[in-house]
Amino acid sequence: MVAAGHIDTVLVAITDMQGRLQGKRCGARYFLEEVVPHGTEGCNYLLAVDVDMNTVDGYEMSSWDRGYGDLLMAPDLSTLRLLPWLDGTAMVLCDIQWLDGRPMPASPRQVLKAQLSRLAERGLKAYVGTELEFIVFNDTFESAWDKSYRDLEPANQYNVDYSLLGTSRIEPLLRDIRNSMTGAGLYVESAKGECNLGQHEIAFRYDEALATCDNHSIYKTGAKEIAARHRKSLTFMAKYNEREGNSCHIHLSFRSTDGSAVLAGDREYGFSELMERFVAGQLACLPEFTYLLAPNINSYKRFVPGSFAPTAVAWGMDNRTCSLRVVGHGESLRVENRLPGGDVNPYLAVAALIAAGLYGIENQLELEPVFEGNAYSSDKPHVPSTLRDASELFGKSSIARSAFGDEMVDHYVNAAKVELAGYDAAVTDWERVRGFERL
Repeated sequence: MVAAGHIDTVLVAITDMQGRLQGKRCGARYFLEEVVPHGTEGCNYLLAVDVDMNTVDGYEMSSWDRGYGDLLMAPDLSTLRLLPWLDGTAMVLCDIQWLDGRPMPASPRQVLKAQLSRLAERGLKAYVGTELEFIVFNDTFESAWDKSYRDLEPANQYNVDYSLLGTSRIEPLLRDIRNSMTGAGLYVESAKGECNLGQHEIAFRYDEALATCDNHSIYKTGAKEIAARHRKSLTFMAKYNEREGNSCHIHLSFRSTDGSAVLAGDREYGFSELMERFVAGQLACLPEFTYLLAPNINSYKRFVPGSFAPTAVAWGMDNRTCSLRVVGHGESLRVENRLPGGDVNPYLAVAALIAAGLYGIENQLELEPVFEGNAYSSDKPHVPSTLRDASELFGKSSIARSAFGDEMVDHYVNAAKVELAGYDAAVTDWERVRGFERL
């Protein structure tokens, strides 16, 4: 395709701490001749900055004292694909390494791969599906910025949950996203309206964990780029306004490496012993691992009772008020974690869920009785309700340090400290409205 002139550009991409695709556009010939055999370099601050790309203190791997040297982007050619929404363009995702080939523990993709290796040692593979919601606006991204993201016009004026009429209003955009993602190698299942004004969801078929997280990152970036072509904008932020937030429910199951189901069995609810240990591990680790499922200040604004964003540390059979909802049967038996929002970094979240499942299996944890009823009004313990509490729990967690290593835990705890310091120093619209005249 390069020789024929159909492809002239290859995006060489990594996923950073915030879950964003970063990298560079390479000439196609250069990509084939140099990047494929040798990789390409980028500044190691890509894993040590905030959302605004500010250099910040507190990271061991990257700082002014260490000179902000390079990291290596090593292309994973199994991820190479065309991007139909960008002319003459392909993309490849990369693993991040030091220049001497050592893996980089803070890299989200490497964090997940480490947990997948632990699973493989037990003869297991993880299968994952992520359900991302987003809100569409009739404003462009540029005009939304100029308005400071206030007074934007949602693409729908009323709740279009499951509404075929309401979703038809923006079907040109939704169809373009679906067809473009199909062209990029994703398996589209469906699209539906959601509850907030202009809110929608496009669902993709589950896959092996790494492939799903790769596809998740490509979809999230691609959907924004496609929306921009339609002179619209969209957001995946967990809580845009006081209505329903954007969720990212994560479905996870284990299979043996030969593909056979291991979670189904002859115990109660059709569980195997492994399934019981797996769910028990999820419950045991949920409070300490919440930070990897809800990584931003805004993530916790979504946790509102009665909003389908549950916070109770409980599991239920097809019960959407529980943080852990068990669905399916036989080969489809799986756990849906309902905590994450649309701002989640999929690699870190899935790594956390796998590590939690392994903790339950390795320690043969007993599964507590199923919860029935409304978990919002129960006396079940809740996950932490702020980023500050969640990051402190994560930093002090011996389970997290055993599963991920001290370097990774300390790196992401510092990221939370940076975010909290920025938030604590900010003066918000809420403060101005309350205090400008009346205080």
